[in-house]
Amino acid sequence: MKTLSPPMNFALPQRTGLPISALTASFNNTSATYKYYWLLSILSELEKGNAIIPKHRIFAGMVSLAWYTVNYFHVSFGKQDQLQRAIKQIRDLEGITIDEKQEVVKQKIINSLNPLTARAIQYFDQEVPHRYLSPWFPELKGNRAEIYRLSAAFENDCPYALNEQNITINPLWHGYLVEHAGILKAFCYWHLSLYLQKHNPNVPDIPNKLIKPARRNNLLNQRKFWNRVLDHTGPLECIYTHKKLVHGSFAVEHFIPYAFVSHDLIWNLIPADPSFNSRKNDKLPRMEDYFDGYYQLQKTAIEVMTENYPKEPIMEDYLSLFPNANAQQLPETDLRGRFLENVQPLLTIANNNGFEYMGKFL
Repeated sequence: MKTLSPPMNFALPQRTGLPISALTASFNNTSATYKYYWLLSILSELEKGNAIIPKHRIFAGMVSLAWYTVNYFHVSFGKQDQLQRAIKQIRDLEGITIDEKQEVVKQKIINSLNPLTARAIQYFDQEVPHRYLSPWFPELKGNRAEIYRLSAAFENDCPYALNEQNITINPLWHGYLVEHAGILKAFCYWHLSLYLQKHNPNVPDIPNKLIKPARRNNLLNQRKFWNRVLDHTGPLECIYTHKKLVHGSFAVEHFIPYAFVSHDLIWNLIPADPSFNSRKNDKLPRMEDYFDGYYQLQKTAIEVMTENYPKEPIMEDYLSLFPNANAQQLPETDLRGRFLENVQPLLTIANNNGFEYMGKFL
């Protein structure tokens, strides 16, 4: 998702008569995620043609936009973050799956009759809509009543007017926000990724955990890789169920869950019993139970591929573990140590971020 990583000098488009500097300043001194998701939700409504927007729709949009990041990828927004807290409350109250589609999540929240769900999103009404306008009214220091009053007349060319039910987009801003919605989203996600990386310093690939991918990779090349290995070794044993795996009859399994590593590099992929793979979901394997088996599969694959397919492009994946090596001549000495020192910390960090360990037998 390259749009989430603009260059450091990335600036918003200027427009005569609009205080773009105030829009940029809306992300200054951020101590919670609500500013990012508030603007993203407003932009989503504008793209649907809405200029007068019920606040509860925006709040529901905020929850739905952050849903996958919090529930599937377990990215932390900070212990005190109210949006993360609301997401977890609503997930339990409404029974919505962690990987539900964004628009479905939003509509379920909007249509919910549960007063506890309404209360969970109504919290934001006291904090978010007027505080976002602080750069336009710096002297008011977050005075809710006064910002509501002044925004109603679009004082200081603020981007929207507030009342108790809705926001109304300032006509001066409407064309700019719609025309540059893509750039504004990228700018917003960039700031959000920087903010979340500070709160998740050891979590890999934060930018790619902000939006649910349209579809996961099909792993055809990785399956071909392991089929080639099996062609030379004969049946291999599943490290989880001990069933024999043969050419074409296995699942390609992420040893460390994809939901944490967010990549399909071959050093984290092994063949596994398909029935087990469907039950493992995003559980973590325990090192004492499964690391040796995982490592032996990887060691076998490296030996087979190096000898028989030395120019196989997917071998380049191993260079993230052995950055100074040649993909066709990975070091035999301390091979196990390099896998261990990469895998073990990732499992520990994933567990600290909310991923659970599985039992020895599922």
